[in-house]
Amino acid sequence: MSELSRATRYGVLLRDIEHEIEIKRSRFICYLIRVEHEADARDGVDLVRAEHRLARHHCTAFVLGADRMQQRSNDDGEPSGTAGAPMLDALTRFVRPGEAEADLSDVLAVVVRYFGGVLLGAGGLVRAYSESVSEALHRAQFATRQRMRVVRVPLPHAEAGRLEHEFRHAGLDVLGTDYASEVAWLRIAIVDEPDARAALDTRIAALTQGEAVAVDEGADWIDLGELR
Repeated sequence: MSELSRATRYGVLLRDIEHEIEIKRSRFICYLIRVEHEADARDGVDLVRAEHRLARHHCTAFVLGADRMQQRSNDDGEPSGTAGAPMLDALTRFVRPGEAEADLSDVLAVVVRYFGGVLLGAGGLVRAYSESVSEALHRAQFATRQRMRVVRVPLPHAEAGRLEHEFRHAGLDVLGTDYASEVAWLRIAIVDEPDARAALDTRIAALTQGEAVAVDEGADWIDLGELR
C-alpha cells in the first residue's frame, strides 16, 4: 500500500463481469476485470485476446490505485481517440450506487469488437465504446476498499475460539485467527486513526482481563466485505 495516498477508501469490483451489446451488426463485448497492478492489467488483456483471436479490435482502459492516478487507454487500431479514451472516461466518471462521487479504481476494461460490415464513423465509435463500458458498469457489483490499521492479538490456543466469538460479538472487525506453535494470533482491523487504536486497546484489555496486548501490523487496504 502506498503511504503517500491521500485517499482512505475507494470502490472496486466485487467480481469480474462480461457484457455484450450489438450496434449495426458489430458486436462489442466488454470485460471488466479487477486488477491491482499494471502487470495484472496486461495479463488480463492477454487473456481476453487469447479468447477472441478472430476479433478485429481489443480496446482497453484501466484505472489503478487509491488516488486513481494510474490511467491508461489504447485504441488498438481504431481511429485515434474513438475507443480507449471514451472507455477510460466511462470508468473515471462512473459513480457507484449509494456514493456521492466517482471513486472506482483497480479496474481494467477490455472491449472486444467483431466488425459487422457497417462503418460507424468516429462519433459512432465513441458512443459504442463508451456505451459498452457504461452498460457493463451498471450491471456490475462493487465493494468498498478502505485503508485500515491491522493489529494482532496473542491468545491461548484453548481460548482462541471463544475469544474470537466474543471479539466479533463486541463489534470488532475480526479478519481471522492464525494458529502458531505457542499462541493463536487474532487479527483485527480498525479505522486508521489514533483514537481508534486507543479504544481498541481498552476493549482488548477488558475482554482478556488485561492479559493480551495487541501488536501493530501497520496499515493495509482491506475490502470491507472481508470483515464479516
